[in-house]
Amino acid sequence: MPISISIDGRACTEADATVSVLDRGFLFGDSVFEVVRTYGGVPFAGREHLERLVRSCEGLGIVMPVSIEVLEREIEDAIARSGEPECYVRVVITRGRGPLNIDPTPAKHPLRVVIAAPLGAWPEGLHTRGVEVATVRVERATDHTSAAGAKVSAYVANMLALTTARERGAYEAMMLGAGGEISEGTTSNVFVVTGGEVRTPPLSMGILGGITRRYALRAADDLGVPWRETILFARDLERADEAFLTSSLREVVPIVGVDGVRIGEGRPGPITTRLLARYRELVRAHCGG
Repeated sequence: MPISISIDGRACTEADATVSVLDRGFLFGDSVFEVVRTYGGVPFAGREHLERLVRSCEGLGIVMPVSIEVLEREIEDAIARSGEPECYVRVVITRGRGPLNIDPTPAKHPLRVVIAAPLGAWPEGLHTRGVEVATVRVERATDHTSAAGAKVSAYVANMLALTTARERGAYEAMMLGAGGEISEGTTSNVFVVTGGEVRTPPLSMGILGGITRRYALRAADDLGVPWRETILFARDLERADEAFLTSSLREVVPIVGVDGVRIGEGRPGPITTRLLARYRELVRAHCGG
């Protein structure tokens, strides 16, 4: 399957796409990234993703090597070279090469990578039957740091949480803080619906300000569905009428169970279904589909 890659603006094959072993992204996970989904070859909310990439760089003190406009052109070129209208696009900015110690100051030349790959198919019934999740206690790499909320590449804690969830037969992990509060999924934001109101953890918890999260809340506004940010616990998921997660690649996915406990009727709820439909309308309006 075709994968299109560029490094610092230079198109290359997968075999030729090499990064120095002294790059801090490789050595220390000292990098940030964004993931964008295309619809009919058009990146959805691409500018918003790149603006968040800039904020992530600021959180780590990485200087953006090029402008957003240059990155937009490189993404468009990567999509065109891939020949795939439905793409997963990943943009990575590393701090660049440096010595073999954690001091970031000697690294002066940030590196950028753009990858466009075919989106592929999601598990059957992802949106029509929903998924089970598991709660896993996790301390994220950026918790209680100036980089809280940045989309950093140091995803070891997330990967281990997902592995634990999969071992329990769940599709996704809901990560819990020290007080048992739910922050987010390993690659998603989380929502519950109780008494007709949508609730989701606040950005002040240091969660990723998801672009799809933002559009899901916009969809709620469009539909007249009330929502608010509030701290959630596992019991809030268990007692909810409905629940769902959001991510750029998977859109709005119903959650039908948590830690083996059925949520609501154990199937996608009416508000979740309406939000997914409205979200897709917003996507079509944005991408011209």
